[in-house]
Amino acid sequence: MDPPQTSHLSPRKKRPRQTGALMACSPQDIKFQDLVVFILEKKMGTTRRTFLMELARRKGFRVENELSDSVTHIVAENNSGSDVLEWLQVQKIQVSSQPELLDVSWLIECIGAGKPVEMTGKHQLVVRRDYSDSTNPGPPKTLPTAVQKISQYACQRRTTLNNCNQIFTDAFDILAENCEFRENEDSCVTFMRAASVLKSLPFTIISMKDTEGIPCLGSKVKCIIEEIIEDGESSEVKAVLNDERYQSFKLFTSVFGVGLKTSEKWFRMGFRTLSKVRSDESLKFTRMQRAGFLYYEDLVSCVTRAEAEAVSVLVKEAVRAFLPDAFVTMTGGFRRGKKMGHDVDFLITSPGSTEDEEQQLLQKVMNLWEKKGLVLYYDLVESTFEKLRLPSRKVDALDHFQKCFLIFKLPLQRVDSDQSSWQEGKTWKAIRVDLVMCPYERRAFALLGWTGSRQFERDLRRYATHERKMILDNHALYDKTKRIFLKAESEEEIFAHLGLDYIEPWERNA
Repeated sequence: MDPPQTSHLSPRKKRPRQTGALMACSPQDIKFQDLVVFILEKKMGTTRRTFLMELARRKGFRVENELSDSVTHIVAENNSGSDVLEWLQVQKIQVSSQPELLDVSWLIECIGAGKPVEMTGKHQLVVRRDYSDSTNPGPPKTLPTAVQKISQYACQRRTTLNNCNQIFTDAFDILAENCEFRENEDSCVTFMRAASVLKSLPFTIISMKDTEGIPCLGSKVKCIIEEIIEDGESSEVKAVLNDERYQSFKLFTSVFGVGLKTSEKWFRMGFRTLSKVRSDESLKFTRMQRAGFLYYEDLVSCVTRAEAEAVSVLVKEAVRAFLPDAFVTMTGGFRRGKKMGHDVDFLITSPGSTEDEEQQLLQKVMNLWEKKGLVLYYDLVESTFEKLRLPSRKVDALDHFQKCFLIFKLPLQRVDSDQSSWQEGKTWKAIRVDLVMCPYERRAFALLGWTGSRQFERDLRRYATHERKMILDNHALYDKTKRIFLKAESEEEIFAHLGLDYIEPWERNA
C-alpha cells in the first residue's frame, strides 16, 4: 500500500526535462555527496515516489527530481533492469555515466540505516537482454548488462548463500519435501530443480517477465511463481503446511534414526505427536531411534559454526593420535560457508597408512572417546569399497567407504563463543557427527561428493553422464568412451576432466 500523502507535499508537476538537475535540498543538508539518487516513477506512482524522495532527503541523501549525468543510482519498484532501459529509450534520455540500477528495497534499507548500505545481488536489477541498437547510441550501450545463458545444470551455475528469491525457493523446498514424503520422485525433482535455479539468480523475480529464458521452470512451477508474485503466497504451499500427513512426517523424521517407512507406520497407527509415540509400549525402537529420542532437544537445534569448529579440533586430536599424517576435512554445509547446520561431517584420509590402519582407525577413535565420555551413541559401518568397481549410475547413490554415524558429547568449555543461549547449568551438547574414512587416492572424489549440496552433486553426475559420457560418484570418474578410470588429485582436476569451470565450495549451495 502506498504511504499516505502528507499535507505539505504535492505531486511533482510535469515540466520539460533539463540537462542539469535541480538541487532538491540545500548543500548543507546533504551528508553523502558522492551518491546521487533518481527514483523512477514508473509502476511506483507519484505519491509514493514523492514520499520516498522526501524521506531520503531528510536522512541526508541527495535525490534528484530529474535524471541527469550526475545521477549515480537509479532506483525502481516492480521493474526489472530491462524495464528501466526500455523506459530510458522511450523517454529518449541519454546518460553518459553508468548509474547503478537498483530495487527500491536498497533505498528503503538506506533510509532505515540513515546511511548508504552495501549493494548486494538482491538489490541489483540485472539486464538479461542485449539492448545495443545502432540507431540509438544512448544509454542502452553504456548501462550495465548481464546477457548470460543460465544452464540447466547446477554444476554450471555459481550459487552462493546470497539468495535473492527466498520467498520462491522456500515454497519449492516445502513442495519438494512433501513429494519426498509421498515418494513422488518426479515431482520432487521438478521442485528441487526449480528451487536450485532460482537460488543461483543474481536478481529478484518481481514479474513473470523475469522468468523468461530461465531453465527448469515448467508450467506448474510458473503458475506457483505467478501466484506468489500476485498474492504473496502459494495456496498449494499453504495447503501442504496445513496437511496433517505432512506435519506428522516432518515431525517424525526429525527424530534421528526415523525414515519414511517408520513415519508411514506411525502415521497409519494414528500417532500425531512424539509424546504419544514414546509412551506407547507396543512400539519397538532401534538403538539409533532410542538415542534420537533421548537427545532429541539438542539434535533438533542448529549446530553453530563455533560448535562445529570445536568438534573439528577434537576430531583432529583423536585421529592424529593414531595416524599423525592424516588429513581431516570438515565437509557438508560448513565447507560451503554455512554458519549453521544440523550435523557436522568429516572426511579422513591418510597418505602413509596401510589398509589395515585405515580400517581400524574409526573404531580406535570410538574407543578413545568412550573412555573420555565423549560418545553418546555410534554406529560403525564397515567399508564395502572395491577399487575396480565402476561408479554407480544412480545420481543419489551412497558410497561404500567406512563410516561412523555418532552422537558426540561436546563439552561447552571447548566452544569459542558466547554460550548465553545454553540452558542454565548445562555443560555439554549432543551433536550429530559423521566420520568418513577413504583411501588417499580417492580423496578428491570423496571430498567433492561429501561437500554437496545435494542438488549440485545430482546435477554434476547427471552432467557427466549426459554431456560427457562419463560416470561419476564418490569413488571415481570413469570414461565410457575410452573405457578407463580418470585419476584426480584434487577437485579442480575432476572439473577439468568434465570440461567444467571450477566451482568453489561456497558457490555450490544449489
